Amino acid sequence: MPIAGTCIRFQAQCTNENNRQPAGSRRVAEKTGDKDTSGREIPGFDPKSVDPYLVRDPQALAMNLARAVENLGKAASEWLEPRERGEISESAANPVTDMVATMSKVVEYWVSDPHRTLEAQSLLFSSYIGIWTRTLHQVSGQPPEPEPETFPRDKRFSDEDWTKNPFFAFLRQTYSVTSSWADKLVTEADGLDDQTRHKAAFYVKQISAALSPANFALTNPEVYRETVATSGANLVAGMKMLAEDIAAGGGELRLRHTDASKFAIGRNMALTPGKVVAQNDLCEVLQYEPATETVLKRPLLIVPPWINKFYILDLNPEKSFIKWCVDQGHSVFVISWVNPDARHAEKDWEAYMREGVDYALDTIQKATGERQVNAVGYCVGGTLLAAVLAYHAQTNDDRIVSASFLTTQVDFTHAGDLKVFVDEEQIDAIEKEMNATGYLHGSRMASAFNMLRASELIWPYVVSNYLKGQQPLPFDLLYWNSDSTRMAAANHAYYLRNCYLSNNLSKGEMELGGKVISLKDITIPVYNLATREDHIAPAKSVFLGSSLFGGQVDFVMSGSGHIAGVVNPPDKQKYQYWTGKKPGASFDDWAAEATEAKGSWWPHWHQWVEAKQDERVAARKPGGSALNAIADAPGSYVLQRV
Repeated sequence: MPIAGTCIRFQAQCTNENNRQPAGSRRVAEKTGDKDTSGREIPGFDPKSVDPYLVRDPQALAMNLARAVENLGKAASEWLEPRERGEISESAANPVTDMVATMSKVVEYWVSDPHRTLEAQSLLFSSYIGIWTRTLHQVSGQPPEPEPETFPRDKRFSDEDWTKNPFFAFLRQTYSVTSSWADKLVTEADGLDDQTRHKAAFYVKQISAALSPANFALTNPEVYRETVATSGANLVAGMKMLAEDIAAGGGELRLRHTDASKFAIGRNMALTPGKVVAQNDLCEVLQYEPATETVLKRPLLIVPPWINKFYILDLNPEKSFIKWCVDQGHSVFVISWVNPDARHAEKDWEAYMREGVDYALDTIQKATGERQVNAVGYCVGGTLLAAVLAYHAQTNDDRIVSASFLTTQVDFTHAGDLKVFVDEEQIDAIEKEMNATGYLHGSRMASAFNMLRASELIWPYVVSNYLKGQQPLPFDLLYWNSDSTRMAAANHAYYLRNCYLSNNLSKGEMELGGKVISLKDITIPVYNLATREDHIAPAKSVFLGSSLFGGQVDFVMSGSGHIAGVVNPPDKQKYQYWTGKKPGASFDDWAAEATEAKGSWWPHWHQWVEAKQDERVAARKPGGSALNAIADAPGSYVLQRV
């Protein structure tokens, strides 16, 4: 604040002095630059550039700042009150504790040797000298020296004043240099194991994203100008929104990404017609109305993740994978998982297998009379499906005759930044937290996923919502993203330990239903889809898992990321997908030789399914003659919010 104030006062002083000059002098100043109070010219300074930063109504600004502080106090109360009432206890699984422990190992390496310490300091200070030199050139009106090519192009600094205004340009360059320097301290620290280095790099990225000058009112030119233009009304609205979001989260910040009032499940989301044809304590099984006179003989079972809700595959009629499958003649069944609470604490992976996947297979046979089905598993739903198939192989259960995995990991060696949150200490802490409640609160997983893309899903919304006071625009995908679910304690602990921590599924060491299962026992055809920019199930990780199945695997890579690369209807003609030879040892070699096709992978997948069997029968009504409909799709479980 002192630096910003000095800069603005300096510019204001220059402006006032220019206004007192004779007309002729002002004309000279317009050509050659402004003058300081002694009449000397200040090259490179345009007095008009400071106008948007000058406060016109100090009284209104002071009043609005007081109101903003009052709203901030309400936000603090919303955060404190549930804790004072004992409704919220601070989690034992505190990422700050792990971050401090991890970063201390990096610091220890650099300070343990005076020579290394001096080297690190010299590298940073030499960069600062370069910034100071460029700033002096800019202030003096000389052409500034070009910035190093290592300076990244960052959309957070797209406003022209980040370059034109010496003060903001100095902040931007200093931030870029410091964050790059901190990242280099991690990458060049010897003696760190891979997990510690991975975590340190992740935490440095989080700290750098949080400390960006774009995130603060006085160091962000857009916010500063908005504050001046509205006399602080933006901060009043922003702090009010902050208090509302903490109240909505029950004492935790539920950062709003979209205008939630514009969406409702069953009204303008999850609209594909269908019925709930079976229900138990863990899931509902939905069957959708046919849209064609004939349908494929083999029904299609979709196993979605329980970490999020199934309607990502049925956002609206234009984006719905479920509706598209129905339109192609599939008899589509979908598992809708319950949003678990304390009653489901002991529901583990075996329960999700028997009361989820197996229960759905039994339902399909009753509703259609068909025993053999095609199955699709999405994300962790696919991981569960793979484990179930390995178990089925040992018990001679041949009901699933083809499996399609969408952004599914079965090998977690290259599982990406989510592995940062998984080590013995952190899992112990999470288990203690879950044992106290019977579940992991949905906000914990939502925060973890948001942190994977903090520069896109956290800080732009902090700036827009709370500093600019702007309501986010309606966006169905971000509404779904905010509709988080809880995780049953036994199920989540099993998943973290067997997949992320020990990688037992890939090793053939996972125990499920009293058996040690192996993916090599899965000999049915597999369609394995990865997405090129996936930050949750990296394409390299999905590719590596392809080699673990015992049968034929067709590996396909879609453009975009974990959601957009999957939810990519053909009509949009967006992105692309790649097909290639049988997946081998090297993902890079496969990608280099793969064939690119424009548009969606959906038709390619449908052709793959039909190639296995394309026999058709008369269209089937939900439930058939054996089951009565319980409710209309999308059912009741999907409506339960945390």
